[in-house]
Amino acid sequence: MKIENKITNKKMAKRQIEIWQNNNEAVVFTNGCFDILHAGHIKYLFKAKSLGYHLIIGLNTDNSVKRLKGNSRPIQPEQDRALILSALEATDLVILFDEDTPLNLITFLKPDVLVKGSDYTIDEIVGAKEIIEWGGKVETIKFVDGKSTSAIIEEMEKE
Repeated sequence: MKIENKITNKKMAKRQIEIWQNNNEAVVFTNGCFDILHAGHIKYLFKAKSLGYHLIIGLNTDNSVKRLKGNSRPIQPEQDRALILSALEATDLVILFDEDTPLNLITFLKPDVLVKGSDYTIDEIVGAKEIIEWGGKVETIKFVDGKSTSAIIEEMEKE
């Protein structure tokens, strides 16, 4: 599949997810800004993929990143971030979303597994209650120490 074809809208993603689920291929969902992709992101995404068969990434739009992180973010525009994520072997689909949380996207797509970083507890994860209600699983993944976009930006600003 061409990497550009991995970037899709939620309706097209829903159709593809239903095909995968009808073939008993578990769909994993995670989300984030993924502004400056780093080693911590890569390890996280490959671990997330290992929890199922297909990995769907909900990617915050530029507007939602600004609301969440401030006017100096994102560093990279949404289409660049989406293309970079879609180039990863672990990624099956990337869907941009403009809300502050991915709840509407999660409830629309109905993935089998929801994954977030271990800095969240299950009761703090947006969409966890809904996933569990329809029989899915919620998993957390430990972050790689010292790897964060904020830390990279701070280092760049020192120079």
